[in-house]
Amino acid sequence: MAKKRAKKHEEEASEAWLLPYSDLMTLLLALFICLFAISQTDQTKLQQMAQAFTAAFNMGGPSFFDKAGPSMSMQRQVISSEDEGNAAYIQENQTLQDLKEQLDSYIEQNSLEEELSTQLEEEGLMIRIKERALFPSGSAELVPESQRIGPVVAGLLAAVPERVLISGHTDTDPISTPQFPSNWELSSTRAMTFMKYLLSINNDLNPARFSAIGYGEYRPIAPNDTAENKQQNRRVEILIARTLSFNPNEGVHTKSDVDLVAK
Repeated sequence: MAKKRAKKHEEEASEAWLLPYSDLMTLLLALFICLFAISQTDQTKLQQMAQAFTAAFNMGGPSFFDKAGPSMSMQRQVISSEDEGNAAYIQENQTLQDLKEQLDSYIEQNSLEEELSTQLEEEGLMIRIKERALFPSGSAELVPESQRIGPVVAGLLAAVPERVLISGHTDTDPISTPQFPSNWELSSTRAMTFMKYLLSINNDLNPARFSAIGYGEYRPIAPNDTAENKQQNRRVEILIARTLSFNPNEGVHTKSDVDLVAK
């Protein structure tokens, strides 16, 4: 009888280590999952996981997971800020799209397809006006035809708060006159002339939003190898610049004036 009791006691003692071992394995698993979660960028999932482990393992005292990431209040602020930024970006993009549709409708109704075009780009809404719709060749004096375009463009610009960059462009044909020693002077003077014209015909436009620049022949949109292509390059561009830009890796951020001119 004594031998049977001793044998039974040995079997029970040999299995006693399983309980602390299983607890240790569970805690190690929780630790590794938490460390993996911390390395991820999805803070929402991290917080959800931290709450689940806290409820499972915390018995009322301080929890390790309380320091696993930003506090709930901080995370709510980050998520709220991201949501607001995305909503603002989407709203601004829709506004620019609406402006494009309005101008496209005017272009079609007035048969201006050969003089005027629009394009929604990463930098904003681009409005391109060919030289012949605004200026005589080699001149920066506005032609009467510009009155069909200027008031409409000015009205659209008055409806939005975004910054406006007006740029002048030429082809590669050289110019050398007392007024315009090179294409630099011609393109910059045309941009300045058209900007002043827009401001003069609409008092609702804030001059602080506007800037003008001349690029000469150095930003062509077509090869300067034919008369038709050169005609495309002789143009004035009005960029309604996005206030916000979206980068999948960085999120929504505000664009600066340096970003605007650099592009």
